[in-house]
Amino acid sequence: MAFIRKKPREQQLQLYSRERFSLLLLNLEEYYFEQHTANHIQHEGNRNERKIRGSLKICSKSVIFEPDAISQPIIKIPLRDCIKIGKHGENRASRHFAKAVPGGISLIFSQVYFIKEHNIVAPYKTERGTMEYVFELDVSGKADDVVETLLQLHRASCLDKLGDQTAMITAILQSRLARTSFDKNRFQSVSETLHMECKAEMVTPLVTNPGHVCVTDTTLYFQPLNRYPTPVVQITLQDVRRIYKRRHGLMPLGLEVFCTEDDLCSDIYLKFYEPQDRDDLYFYIATYLEHHVAEHSAESYTLQWQRGHLSNYQYLLHLNSLADRSCNDLSQYPVFPWVVSDYSSPELDLSNPGTFRDLSKPVGALNKERLERLLARYQEMPEPKFMYGSHYSSPGYVLFYLVRIAPEYMLCLQNGRFDNADRMFNSIAETWKNCLDGATDFKELIPEFYGDDISFLVNSLKLDLGKRQGGQMVDDVELPPWAQSPEDFLRKSREALESSYVSEHLHEWIDLVFGYKQKGADAVGAHNGNRDVGPTPGTPGRAVQGAGLPRSRGALTQKDPGTTVFHPLTYEGGVDLNSMEDPDEKVAVLTQILEFGQTPKQLFATPHPRRITPRFKSGSQPSSCNASTADSPVSPGEESFEDLTEESRTLAWSNITKLQLYEQHRIHKEAVTGIAVSCNGSSIFTTSQDSTLKMFSKESKMLQRSISFSNMALSSCLLLPGDATVISSSWDNNIYFYSVAFGRRQDTLMGHDDAVSKICWLDSRLYSASWDSTVKVWSGVPPEMSAARRHQFDLLAELEHDVGVDTISLNAAGTLLVSGTREGTVTIWDLATATILHQIPCHSGTVCDTAFSPDSRHVLSTGEDGCLNVIDVQTGMLISSMTSDEPQRCFIWDGNSVLSGSQSGELLVWDLLGGRSTERIRGHAGAVTCMWMNEQCSSVITGGEDRQITFWNLQY
Repeated sequence: MAFIRKKPREQQLQLYSRERFSLLLLNLEEYYFEQHTANHIQHEGNRNERKIRGSLKICSKSVIFEPDAISQPIIKIPLRDCIKIGKHGENRASRHFAKAVPGGISLIFSQVYFIKEHNIVAPYKTERGTMEYVFELDVSGKADDVVETLLQLHRASCLDKLGDQTAMITAILQSRLARTSFDKNRFQSVSETLHMECKAEMVTPLVTNPGHVCVTDTTLYFQPLNRYPTPVVQITLQDVRRIYKRRHGLMPLGLEVFCTEDDLCSDIYLKFYEPQDRDDLYFYIATYLEHHVAEHSAESYTLQWQRGHLSNYQYLLHLNSLADRSCNDLSQYPVFPWVVSDYSSPELDLSNPGTFRDLSKPVGALNKERLERLLARYQEMPEPKFMYGSHYSSPGYVLFYLVRIAPEYMLCLQNGRFDNADRMFNSIAETWKNCLDGATDFKELIPEFYGDDISFLVNSLKLDLGKRQGGQMVDDVELPPWAQSPEDFLRKSREALESSYVSEHLHEWIDLVFGYKQKGADAVGAHNGNRDVGPTPGTPGRAVQGAGLPRSRGALTQKDPGTTVFHPLTYEGGVDLNSMEDPDEKVAVLTQILEFGQTPKQLFATPHPRRITPRFKSGSQPSSCNASTADSPVSPGEESFEDLTEESRTLAWSNITKLQLYEQHRIHKEAVTGIAVSCNGSSIFTTSQDSTLKMFSKESKMLQRSISFSNMALSSCLLLPGDATVISSSWDNNIYFYSVAFGRRQDTLMGHDDAVSKICWLDSRLYSASWDSTVKVWSGVPPEMSAARRHQFDLLAELEHDVGVDTISLNAAGTLLVSGTREGTVTIWDLATATILHQIPCHSGTVCDTAFSPDSRHVLSTGEDGCLNVIDVQTGMLISSMTSDEPQRCFIWDGNSVLSGSQSGELLVWDLLGGRSTERIRGHAGAVTCMWMNEQCSSVITGGEDRQITFWNLQY
């Protein structure tokens, strides 16, 4: 179980232990203030008198006595049920004792609970009727103070309105916190420097514990006001790996800290009284982490998941964390999908699509007949409309699954009672059937169903969970026929989650729970919730290894049977607690949220990209010498040349940081703007702002030709297959064709009204980008042009933009084109229809370079703003963004790693999946302006503003 996983396994399964008291014995929203060693005096003044040794605990709504002897039950007396409180013997307070007990405190009450007798976890026993208990404090001088505190808390508990009760208890708590401060003697070192101290509460499931937070230059501390369960909690900042801002009780007050990369359970969750305190502490720790831990966001996790570097399970864990889901907050517990729909077959066939649940629909829409009834009710419902009467995740649902390993949590949530035996989590198949057919049951699963801890499926604690109508006792969960054991069930469930079917469809479920189908028209159309209840979210923000970012979503809600559902309350932005003047209304809203659950923050405002599975992966990037190589069959056991080339590429990119400068040649008078290389690698053609096209021999290391077409700068060049023709683009609005064999200009294409910034060629078609705000597609460009005549160029399409276009690139198949403008917009075009697929304003300045990944699933762009952005081609979603301290003017990439040329002249290697730069290599004296890589990725040529071309070799 996630939120008790940090405890040793043997401690979890121990039925008897020395420590019986826990904060779970308190009511919800109750505080534990102080404890006093005392005796509970029974039958005082007669022969049967005895003293039971233990500790008296003063809480905001009750008095709890924990006997030292585990055979004796813990006693809990609600303050609201107290009739009289006073020192024993005072004002004839005691009617049953012969004489006053020094240091004695008398409680006369009408109801008492007995808990954990013999330390057995079981429903609370209740005794009613007028009774008097006397407790003798070891330090008798404290009796007056304790009585005064109890009387004050008793007055609060007896107020008519819940809001007034809460306000008075809060005032008492704040007064206690104001009179104390963090004990600096708890610092690990005398040399530590204090940076900030404030009041906060440590959050664990169903419980908050007030105290003082303190952060130094090395350590984060929390000291509970009551010194329970430990005098101080400390976390070394060097151990922190992730930090998230959290929404707690609908307010931006939470902060959760993890010292692990992938664990679901955090090391501490803090709730602050003021948002500014939370933000200040977050800023300090986040600033510290920026120098020690890689930065991550929802987008970078998406890219890792798409590329197969994160499993479905890991990806869902990260999305839950980014969407405010925490195992410390049961109203926002991590949510996982049902993926299997077959719980009756003897074998689980993961190759059969019928085995799986339809992930494009919420649970409530899986049963057509039930959905029709819900739709009929929805149509008749006044605003605000909502689709379902209960949420897919709530504290009650979480503990429904986890009662066998967390029974005390269920007793806490349900006032000391377990649920009816027939409503318990008795059977996997039965639970699934009820989710399909039940009128108000739409719950999803929790991460434990795909983990490796079977404890929530077996009654290891031997709990008495009641007897079902058929007479059988509730014991272990009944498994489907295809599971031979609990371990086998979890293993096969995990296999199902990671299966090809789920990998291909998981993005559809993410759209429902974390994405664009959670509220508004898309949610209603998908039968997934209510209309819009808050502002439309923006693109997910960034986080230090996951600090809270995204916005809100919507889907389903939860109600208590017989109560009114305020469905919008489950959404972020659905209610503004700060604007509520009525304290009773505010308490009611918070209570409803705790019972109903909350909807995750919305992480994605556009359709989520699908995962790249082997079935959908396309071939490698075609060679620059042959862009239309046909697929050829390969005999079993043989490797094709393409397989060998792909293997060499993979090996080369894995060693790209070992790139070494081989030689440099200054052949231009101004910045180099384009590089093209012959198939055999012997001739290098370059263009420059000095208006010349030059031909350089790699073998002789000599400049062989220099051609000038006009007095304006040339912006790019390419070499047609066969190496007979070089095409150059110019700032004079023209495109020039140069015959290598004849050594002269063959033709001129006057196709634009402003400078031509970039050209591409594929399959006898020429693509030209211009500052005149167009990209034009030309036909009639044969691979080998005749030098004897001028050619006729036909304009096939004109792709219009709002501003000048600085760069373009084609995908491998020549079906898509990406353009980048001087105002920072990246546009993906469908060349078959000459229409825009996606337009993404993702840079704050000019787009420097763009390129498709080899499999055409992603586009990478760099800009003057220093950003490297990865865009999913299918959805247009920005799924990764990294920031450099300077513009990256050009780049080459393989889909996972990037080699870029920077403004300062360095080559940088980027790990896109890790979201960081891994190597900086000194190269040019000025900006790197263009770059070429050979087919095997073993040789690189760069050009720069320093007028040089630089040759690089990969040595490994």
